Amino acid sequence: MLGKSGVHTQFGGGSRRSDRGAQMTPGRDEFLLIDALRVRFAALGGGIDEGDLGIGDDAAAVTLPGPGRVVLATDLVVEGVHVDRTVSTPEDIGWKALMVTVSDVGAMGCVPSHVLLSVAAPAGFPVERLGDGVADAAAVVGCRVVGGDLSASALLVVSVTAVGPADDADIGVLERGGARPGDRLFVTGPLGASAAGLRVLGTPRPDGGPGSGSESVWPALESAHRRPVARIREGVVARASGASACIDVSDGLLADATHLADASGVGLDLVVGDSVVAVGATRDEALGGGEDYELIVATPDPDGLLAAFRRDGLRTPLAIGSCVVASKGRQVDGGPFPPGGWRHRF
Repeated sequence: MLGKSGVHTQFGGGSRRSDRGAQMTPGRDEFLLIDALRVRFAALGGGIDEGDLGIGDDAAAVTLPGPGRVVLATDLVVEGVHVDRTVSTPEDIGWKALMVTVSDVGAMGCVPSHVLLSVAAPAGFPVERLGDGVADAAAVVGCRVVGGDLSASALLVVSVTAVGPADDADIGVLERGGARPGDRLFVTGPLGASAAGLRVLGTPRPDGGPGSGSESVWPALESAHRRPVARIREGVVARASGASACIDVSDGLLADATHLADASGVGLDLVVGDSVVAVGATRDEALGGGEDYELIVATPDPDGLLAAFRRDGLRTPLAIGSCVVASKGRQVDGGPFPPGGWRHRF
């Protein structure tokens, strides 16, 4: 039976210890900041639906569209690991924090409807500006910010959790583990732009700034790093076309293709042509740079996938090889996989 799902959450201040050392230092009042963020996020689509509860209570209560099954994703953006505050503005960081999380929902072939935002920030950090970036990204995606948490911290940490309905239950969500030998592999756009953007952001500008030659693509590369765009529609269309598996490119093409192959129990025969390398990026950046948030899609019906993207007015997916039986191993352009991709170390 089709129904509606209720989700409960909060947007409040950080928990408090009883000792005096844990009291807030003089500065902006956290509840005034929460009010400012509430007003900003309420401007998205006119606020929440009638009868629902948003920011300002102990928890939010929202009604999700579609059947009862939902997808959930959460991600972190940590200063010094995912973002460099010397090259990204607070607005950029807020934008990126939302996009990297909803990208995971898109990779499941679903659309995020509501998100939670939690921020732990150093004293004096302009959280309102970060909220502006979150709001701008949410407006592009079409989701609503309904709660979260705030806390003081020596290091900036932004956490976003996204939820969305898993409509079309008959076809199931896209998973990493659905690929089979013989499936063709595609990526939804060129790769390496984000890594190249970080590189050029750290490169001294020539007099007068970029103007010709390779420098003319710097602004686009910088934007790819600072403000990536989650491929939500591409995931939905891939799912509807009968794709078997999907993953977003967050750790790098080789690393994420490996994640898909591991989950599916298949080998890989990748062929990475020049069209897969973003203009201004190097081949190494395309293979291992990460944070592009394009989608790797496996499908048993490549013609159907291409036709579906064409009908929806989306960019033509780029062929990057195929899945093979696991015993054949994994190769790229006829040779072994080079090391690469991002891995956290603990």
